[in-house]
Amino acid sequence: MKRINSIFIALIALATLITACSDEFLDRQPEGQFSEGDVATAEGVEGLLIGAYNMVPGGGLTGQTWHNDIHSWVFNIASDDALKGTDAGDQPEQSFIEAYDFQSFNRHIRDKWRGLYKGVAATNNVISTLENVEDIDAARKEQIIAEARFLRGLFHFEARKMWRMPTYISDADFVLNDLESTKVPNDREIWPLIEADFEAAAGVLPTTQGDVGRPTSWAAKAFLAKAKMFQGWDTSGAANTAKLGEAKVVLDDILNNGPFSLMAKFADNFLVSTRNNAESIFEVQYAISSATGDAANRGIGLAHPYTDPWGCCGFYQASQNLVNAYKTEAGLPQLDTFDDVDVTADVDPTTTLSLFTGTVDPRLDHTVGRPGILYKGFKIYQTDFVRDLSYAGPFFAMKHVAEPEAFGQGGWGNLSANNYRIMRLDMVILWLAEAEVELGNLERARELVNMIRTRAANPEGFVPRATQGTDRNDFTIEAGTPAANYDIATYDTAWTDQDTARKAVRFETRLEFALEGHRFFDLQRWGISAEVLNAYVASESEHRTYLAGRSFAAGKNEFFPIPIEAIDRSAVDGQPTLTQDPAY
Repeated sequence: MKRINSIFIALIALATLITACSDEFLDRQPEGQFSEGDVATAEGVEGLLIGAYNMVPGGGLTGQTWHNDIHSWVFNIASDDALKGTDAGDQPEQSFIEAYDFQSFNRHIRDKWRGLYKGVAATNNVISTLENVEDIDAARKEQIIAEARFLRGLFHFEARKMWRMPTYISDADFVLNDLESTKVPNDREIWPLIEADFEAAAGVLPTTQGDVGRPTSWAAKAFLAKAKMFQGWDTSGAANTAKLGEAKVVLDDILNNGPFSLMAKFADNFLVSTRNNAESIFEVQYAISSATGDAANRGIGLAHPYTDPWGCCGFYQASQNLVNAYKTEAGLPQLDTFDDVDVTADVDPTTTLSLFTGTVDPRLDHTVGRPGILYKGFKIYQTDFVRDLSYAGPFFAMKHVAEPEAFGQGGWGNLSANNYRIMRLDMVILWLAEAEVELGNLERARELVNMIRTRAANPEGFVPRATQGTDRNDFTIEAGTPAANYDIATYDTAWTDQDTARKAVRFETRLEFALEGHRFFDLQRWGISAEVLNAYVASESEHRTYLAGRSFAAGKNEFFPIPIEAIDRSAVDGQPTLTQDPAY
């Protein structure tokens, strides 16, 4: 394990103390403060920078972990990929999110804001403090600023995904011991400022880092491209070809000149043993030991199966709609008809193997737990994995769950060091395919999508069939025999219709990144949320009756309301500096 993980563990207490002294945006007066001179040294500012990194996973905000988790799984339950899971009475705030009843007093929405802007404060504290540090050389100073600006861009990026008009707070605004300094109005579009942070970071950061977890220039470029992709369509779904053209330049550079390559097996992006691999551009680092789990992936701990060895807590189940999307016909997705016939959850009562014999994309069983199929090497998945079968159905999320060899290394078994691969080469490839479609380069888009599908078709990466032993946790793997009727092919006929090509690329994006926290925001940036999600509710409510009567409000539910607490506490001279989204 490289040095950054050791830094996270050794300095976690320092990071907590230091970031607690920053302005926890619009929250409350800190109970204790360091003077600026206490940390205005080379060692002190390095500690402040680690404190800023500590905010990235989302667990550095006192009082909660999952509300602000970087996976954004709590907010992805508003997509067609995921259900809240567990049972009806658990975490009612999440039930409101799932039902598109977004309220400005929802604690999850409030804490997402608090956590992100505490991260912004931590980065600005680094930059501001650095001005008074004398015992540091110019080259390292430049690198620290670049890392801080990368992180500041990341925090603001996550805010701009969540809210239509969040505020942007710069180091010029920030004064450590002045709570008024960060009460900056949300009266401007912040995408240009986010891009500026990533551009500045890309111009200074090295192409490689000695510590995993620190961004490279390639990571900054990738997030710059992602910011441009989020501006690639307007709310009606019309393409902004100028912005997509800008993104294409950056994405081409990463793909053609970067040191990255697709892993041979899709599952290698979701294992502790294959962290920081050749496909990874930037990962949120986690660490765990028998001594501490403070740097583990605590924010997604609730989203584990309800059966042993986890035993808690059953959140974040997969929708029937998502499972159906993995069906194939002649190896290709059923772009228009995928939800007409369900992938069933029935198993043979004797063998306990799945009775569904239709063809499916092999990525399904690396993404979703379904009855009769081996679940990430632990045991054969059955409906005892879910807390309330009648409520949220038979399917469960899987990618974030650590493999057996990495389970139980610290106190709570659900905690692990399974990094969040927030930026990977497959993302770059499919964003580039999106841009190529809108720019009229359909055959290049087909080529890019086929790169992803070729990797998915590698039989060495298929989940193997497993047969049940006498004990519930025992099984035997049938070597060389796939767990299901996997059939995946490349698109071998030329793409000549832009609408069909667009649909194929977006469908591929869903299959590749399902349950990683992106789907809700992908629909948002494409300008198709209402169309897709209202059709989803109509279908999914046939299985999950509690969704009946719910609807997604176009022009409103694409974004969340600004927390009322943030607005109230933004007041200067009795007047709030933040204004609510007019849709709310």
